[in-house]
Amino acid sequence: MIYKYDGQGQKCPVPLIQLRQLLKKMQSGDECHIIINDIGSLNDIPKLLNKKGYTYQQKDIAVGIVEINIKL
Repeated sequence: MIYKYDGQGQKCPVPLIQLRQLLKKMQSGDECHIIINDIGSLNDIPKLLNKKGYTYQQKDIAVGIVEINIKL
């Protein structure tokens, strides 16, 4: 399953909380695509993913807007 979350305009910790909820739902083979632009989330979300050992890719899609793709 592919989960998507557009967190543009939402301030930390909302995107982080939303991502945690999505990660709980994910199973092997699932993907999660999130878009964020809050500086706090841009720092905190990769830290969480690294700490938990998730494989992800991060790319800039516009000035100040980042897409993070997570695969299980």
